Amino acid sequence: MARRSKLLGDFKLRRTLRNINKTMDNELKPAMEQAAGRILATQQQLIPKDTGAAASALRVYVSPSGLDAQIGIRGKRDNRRFYYLRFIEYGTKGYSGTLYQRADRNAVGGVHTNNRDKSQLRGRRNSIRQRDTKNKSDGRNFFGKYPDIPARPAHPWLRPSMDVNREYVMADIETAIRRTLRKASLGAGNG
Repeated sequence: MARRSKLLGDFKLRRTLRNINKTMDNELKPAMEQAAGRILATQQQLIPKDTGAAASALRVYVSPSGLDAQIGIRGKRDNRRFYYLRFIEYGTKGYSGTLYQRADRNAVGGVHTNNRDKSQLRGRRNSIRQRDTKNKSDGRNFFGKYPDIPARPAHPWLRPSMDVNREYVMADIETAIRRTLRKASLGAGNG
């Protein structure tokens, strides 16, 4: 869920700033850290909180050159633990619990259902390796073969955190780039 910054899109400028970073201290990394911290604070405010564990798992990583920043859930363990955040961010479609049916002229009665036991299908009949139609259960509760799952509305927090801070972040980073390039040009002219 970590988002990679696309604020610095010009490849020639990125290469120049990376080369400057190798030879002298630049002001880009502190500016990027400040901008990433501002976006992180907004994300922590906007993320829906039940226990607060997801909000505390949000992290910031800024590359040593200061050209890239990743903000959000970082790492395999946290991505697995907080997989449900994508459902909160974008919402879910839901499921009506009715049998899946499609009109089919070749089927009996003109209706084709996908709700049959596929466990005994063999050979070419099951060449697409269809899964069995099984009962849905979480270990304690039985939901039946076709549970009724309500749709969940979206509660976005990733994109709005970028949109709210975009002008401030862009202004700070442009100022840092300008200062770094000015410092490099003065240092190169004197050396």
